[in-house]
Parts: sequence; C-alpha cells; structure tokens
Amino acid sequence: MRPDWLHLQRGQAPLIVSMPHTGTDLPPDVEAQLRDPWLARKDADWHIDKLYAFAAEFGATLVRTTLSRTVIDVNRDPAGVSLYPGQVTTGLCPAETFDGEPLYDAGLSGEEIERRRSLYFDPYHQALQAEIDRLRAMHPAAVLYEAHSIRSHVPRLFDGELPLLNIGTNDGRTCAPALEQCVAQAAQASGESWVLNGRFKGGWTTRHYGRPEQGVHAVQMELAMRGYLDEPPAFTPETWPIAYDPARAAPLQDTLRTILQTCIAFAEDQR
Repeated sequence: MRPDWLHLQRGQAPLIVSMPHTGTDLPPDVEAQLRDPWLARKDADWHIDKLYAFAAEFGATLVRTTLSRTVIDVNRDPAGVSLYPGQVTTGLCPAETFDGEPLYDAGLSGEEIERRRSLYFDPYHQALQAEIDRLRAMHPAAVLYEAHSIRSHVPRLFDGELPLLNIGTNDGRTCAPALEQCVAQAAQASGESWVLNGRFKGGWTTRHYGRPEQGVHAVQMELAMRGYLDEPPAFTPETWPIAYDPARAAPLQDTLRTILQTCIAFAEDQR
C-alpha cells in the first residue's frame, strides 16, 4: 500500500509530472525537532499542484508528496553530493532555509537522516521508477517533467530577479536535443523571460532518471512564483504564503499546457 503522503494519479500518456516540493505536512516527530514550523514550510513550491492540475486532462501521470521538503528533499542526491558544487544549496534533510535561517537548534544525526530516507525518500522514488517502467512498456519513449517553483528573489541563491521560466536539462544530458529545443521554443513564444540551463539545471531526479538513450527524457521547469501569485515585499508569517491566484496564473498555464503537450507529442513521435 502507498503511504498516505504519497499521491499518485495514473494516466496513459507518455508523460509523468513529478511535484516533489509542493507538500507542507510535518509529521509530529519531525515537527517536535524544529525551531519553527513556519520556517519549515517557507520554501515549499507553493500551489504547484493547483497550477498543474490540468495535466490530468492530457492523460499525464501525476506524482507528488504532501510532506514538506524540510522533512526530506526527494530531489537531492541521497549520497549527499551537491548538485551545484561551489554554490549555496540545500541537502537531503535541509538544515536551513533558502535564506540561511536555521531549521534546528542542533544538527540531525546520521541515524535520523537515514530513518527519513527509508521512510520517505525511498518510497517516493520506488513509485516514480514504477511509473516510468509502466509507461515505457506502453510507449516508445516517456518524458519525466519535474515541476518546481521558487520566489522570484532569493539573494542567497541567485542575483537579481529570476526569469519566469527556468528550463533545466543538465546542459542537454537528460533529454534529446529535439525535446529541449521544443520546450525552449514554447518558453520563448510566451513572451515571458526564460532561460535554459541557467541557475537551475535540473535537480537529482532529472539527472538520475534522464536517460534519453534508453527512451526516458527528463526536463525540469523551475517557475518564478510571480507568474501565479502576488509575491509580498517581505516574507513573514503574516504575509506568507499567499493564496493561489487563478486569474494571474491563467496566462502561465496556457504556456505550460503548450509545453506539456509538446512533451507528449515528442514521446509519441519516437516510434
């Protein structure tokens, strides 16, 4: 049986939309260790599940966790290897927020990190691998689309304002050049700011599963949150999180629809 924090909606199209950071739940034993539950939820990919809910209409498979990334970050290397050597990033069990605020009064033990990996990381990736295998048995290729978002300004992680659409393929290693080009063209056609393999090149999941030579193509999309909500001037317990704004999100959703349809068409064309 799947754990209740792991949500899986199966489709038949050759597309998986993975949402590893949309969760905000804190198991009681983890919450008891934290300095502040608000800080533990601050860096969630807020409302990404609402933004991409339309993907089910295309027959996409949706996989997401309801757990906060503070509990376990299922998009980090389980061996603890940095995704961006020399740059600030967070680990498998983050010790601080994106802004450098400590999440715990004391560091987590190796035993506690391993416990969380076994309870939460492993089941998520077992489910993801099973869905990839299922779709590859049905289709000549499959696309894993990693859906993410982040605040438009996080000075500790990047300078200035982040482009609205940040496409990551680990410098072209995780998908075929034709798919990368199609996604980039859709971003460009939106008229919004975009970048390919800029500050965000794709997390561990994209890099781990993206094996284009085996028919599995992975793309990460890191959105700036201003595309679907009104980011406040300061992020405090009184101002954050902000409610999802469907009207504000509508133009961005049009672009994302085009991108996901492009992913499906690409996979189907690999016959």
